[in-house]
Amino acid sequence: MNPPSYAARIRPVIDRVYTGLRRAAMPRQRAVYEKFGATPGFESSFYFGLLARPMSAAGFAAATTYSGADMTGEREQGVATVDDDGNWGLTERGRELALAVQWAVADGAEEAWGQTPIATMPGLSVVPRLAELVGRLLDAGRESGGPAFRALTPVFEPADATPSLLLASRLGALRHHRGDAHRAAWQGRGLSLDELRELSGGAQRQAIEDETDRLDAPIYAVLTADERLELLAGLGALPG
Repeated sequence: MNPPSYAARIRPVIDRVYTGLRRAAMPRQRAVYEKFGATPGFESSFYFGLLARPMSAAGFAAATTYSGADMTGEREQGVATVDDDGNWGLTERGRELALAVQWAVADGAEEAWGQTPIATMPGLSVVPRLAELVGRLLDAGRESGGPAFRALTPVFEPADATPSLLLASRLGALRHHRGDAHRAAWQGRGLSLDELRELSGGAQRQAIEDETDRLDAPIYAVLTADERLELLAGLGALPG
């Protein structure tokens, strides 16, 4: 399987696992926000990077391309701060909130991944190895990643991090490598975001997806062919 084909193959697997773990963590995350008397903001999406450093203006703009960059709520709740250069960081309250979210997500993921309704499912036994492989991808991606990926890596990992916390945080960051690749692909064809959203399919949409795969592929070159298959199979075996 060549690198672009692998990037295309693993993308839906990563998305399934990550959206699944975030869904599993929702009750815990909801309890965190109730405790803080806050509503979810950018710290919910980007905690793994924000806990390590502020997001650069370019990285923030890239990461919020699709969701919008209105930070009114975060500032009113005393969670976010911005400097004169447009770099967004966490206040002390924001940092406490983001760290609590990180653990809520990790604990929710661990509970979900530990369920093995089918006897052949590996459960938590594969999580440390998957975290290691994804960690190597994040290191390698510093060369090929775009502004959002660079702003969110290396990820913050507390000294007492569990394997589930490591994998959940690293997967969250990994998705931004492809996000940067996709944004570069459609912007490189001269499209605006509105024009992209109007594309329903066809040759132009497929060309964008093919270019996204090509730009996303270099991050996986750090793994051997066997390791790439191991990562694909291991993530595929986790509940989503």
